[in-house]
Amino acid sequence: MRIEEMHDRGHPVFSFEFFPPKTDKGAENLMIAAAELKEMVAPDFISVTYGAGGSTRERTLEVVTRIQNELGITSMAHLTCVGHDVGEICEVVGKLIGNGIENVLALRGDPPKGEEKFVAPEGGFAHASELTEYLEDNYQVGIGGACYPESHPESPSAEDDLKWTKHKVDCGAAFLITQLFFDNKDYFGFLERALDAGISVPITPGIMPITNAKQVRRFTEMCGAKIPEELLERLNRYEDDPASVMALGIEHAIEQCRGLLEGGAPGIHFYTLNKSQATRSILAAIKEL
Repeated sequence: MRIEEMHDRGHPVFSFEFFPPKTDKGAENLMIAAAELKEMVAPDFISVTYGAGGSTRERTLEVVTRIQNELGITSMAHLTCVGHDVGEICEVVGKLIGNGIENVLALRGDPPKGEEKFVAPEGGFAHASELTEYLEDNYQVGIGGACYPESHPESPSAEDDLKWTKHKVDCGAAFLITQLFFDNKDYFGFLERALDAGISVPITPGIMPITNAKQVRRFTEMCGAKIPEELLERLNRYEDDPASVMALGIEHAIEQCRGLLEGGAPGIHFYTLNKSQATRSILAAIKEL
């Protein structure tokens, strides 16, 4: 099933994001985690990320195929512009479609490790919108895109960022998933501005439960998100107590998700960091809404 069709069923769409493991053992552990998710919380879909420069291409193909075909959970593969010309992208998409995958998240991607700026590959794409348009024109797949409630870190302004988000939708993105954020005001403010700009596709909030204080600081620095002052103070207080940080992260995420769903969000996309225990606890607490 295409993900945009899930949003027409009249109930929130819950999804989980994993990154492809580097080893066969890691791949098996991920399959076990996905099977447990199916058993306990029945996710609507699972997405699998794509390494810089396509470094995890084969693992991504393997994992999304196994999740969909062995577990019967709708899967979405991430696809980036990094390191691929058009021919290589066609090869990847052809394999996905051949394996029954109907959904792709079209992204520009981060620069490869050691490089500060993104450089378009020769014969490839420079922007997610270009990749989106190519997929829309040449393949029968459901296409999603990313958006940034606090603006993309490379955007000169929130207005410029929203302009390009609208362009991405016009090119064929049928739904959007936000970058992580920790203050619901940022999501609802972005949603209002997006609607005013004529963006009418579902915009699903992306939530990353805090399980490690240092890790979440690193992620927020990379993506330009902020941690609310009160939450940051509590994290600093419990930084050396992993169990307390985990409990605080789960508590905040439950509160955040309830507020989002009550405010009309079309679902929740969980950034799991391949640790499904926290997200299972959160979804179990909110799924009755």
